[in-house]
Amino acid sequence: MIRVSKLSKFYGAVRALNDVNFEIERGEVVGFLGPNGAGKSTTMRILTGFLAPSSGHAWVAGLPVTGENGDFRDRLGYLPESAPSYPEMTVNRYLAFVGNVHRLGRHGKSRVAEAMERCGLEKVANRRIEGLSKGFTQRVGLAAAILHGPEVLILDEPTSGLDPNQMTEIQGLIRELSVDRTILLSSHILPEIQAVASRVLILNNGVLVADDTPTALGKAIAGRRVQVRIRPSPDQAIEDAESLLAKIEGVSHVEISSGDDHVCAQLVTDGTLDLRAEIALAVVSAKWSLLELVDVRADLQEVFKQLTETRR
Repeated sequence: MIRVSKLSKFYGAVRALNDVNFEIERGEVVGFLGPNGAGKSTTMRILTGFLAPSSGHAWVAGLPVTGENGDFRDRLGYLPESAPSYPEMTVNRYLAFVGNVHRLGRHGKSRVAEAMERCGLEKVANRRIEGLSKGFTQRVGLAAAILHGPEVLILDEPTSGLDPNQMTEIQGLIRELSVDRTILLSSHILPEIQAVASRVLILNNGVLVADDTPTALGKAIAGRRVQVRIRPSPDQAIEDAESLLAKIEGVSHVEISSGDDHVCAQLVTDGTLDLRAEIALAVVSAKWSLLELVDVRADLQEVFKQLTETRR
């Protein structure tokens, strides 16, 4: 539904995008991340037709963004970081105006009603947009973006400036919209991406440095780590835990921290093998009580930090 091939963009002598390639399939929700100046906004502006690339190509819903072979914008909904509107208009009049821009004709009234219901705007339908909270203003922007029934949504910082409750509401709405749409979502709020995206693209200095699921990226950054919490029997010493765990074949390093009556350890293992069964067997065979055994992976915050700081 979105395809980018060898996309580059120059602003004078400054290269904002450098040979970027990716594809997004139907029904995916993909998080689009990167530090300020990484090239995210440039990519989204190219995908929405606001900018022309210096080289390379992009397609939305199978149509080139050059406008050849049909207008791709009929299949695309776009919500910029600051949702555009005419603040002096009421919500229903503004959405009716957007429907006229999209040439919805006799379907306009029903589409407006459907978009308002889906975005939870019925109670403010007759209120001026300038009098709405930031959360409701974002909802109006989303309603305008989905009004013409696009197959693809591109959302740029949709929860920027919202309070936690408003943020949760918009995230829930995005999840609902993802049922029948492909969504590319840019945000600096990494827990938001973790909550709604099945895949993540990370740009840094105009280069695509990551394209995978948050789970896979976390494992790749952290390596294979296992966290173990164990308790000795009365005749065992807590100090023996490190020796016990280090002897397990495939464990390359053990980091120990002790509690009052237990040991918490992180085990770094060789390669990508899952050694949890072997670790559990070794602990139980040594007659320690196994309290916890879990895989440890870097969260999206750590992934983002490592991929963007180390490549500056």
